Amino acid sequence: MAGLNGEAVRFLACGGFAAFVNWAARIALSAVMPFEAAVVLAYVIGMVVGFTLYRTVVWTEHEATLSDQLIGFVLVNALSALVVFGVAIGLRTALAGLAGSGGLVDAAAHGLAIGIGAVANFVGHRSFTFKPRATGA
Repeated sequence: MAGLNGEAVRFLACGGFAAFVNWAARIALSAVMPFEAAVVLAYVIGMVVGFTLYRTVVWTEHEATLSDQLIGFVLVNALSALVVFGVAIGLRTALAGLAGSGGLVDAAAHGLAIGIGAVANFVGHRSFTFKPRATGA
C-alpha cells in the first residue's frame, strides 16, 4: 500500500503539472481558435508533458516497450479525452445557462473536466500503459 501511495502522490504532482499545462494552453489557444478546437489541441499538449513525466518520474520500472507505452498512453488518453471533451462542453453549457458565457465559465468548465479525466487516467496508466514488471517468485 505504501508503494501505491507514493505512486499516487507522484502521479498527482506530475499529472497536476500536465493538467496545468493543458489548461493554460487552452486559454492561450482560445485567442486564435474556437473553444472546442482549443480544448482538443491543449489536451494533446498536456498528453506530451504527461507521458514524459509519468514515464520518467511516476512509473520508472515497467515491462512494456516504449512503443507499447506510447500506444497504451494514446489509447488511455483518447478515452479520457472523450470524457474531458464531453464534460467540458456539458459544463460550459450548464454554467453559461447559470452565469452567462465568458472566459471564466470556459476556464471553470475545462478545469473541472480535466480533474474528472485524471481519475480514469491514473487507473488506465497504472493498469495498462505502465504496468509494473512482474516480480519473480
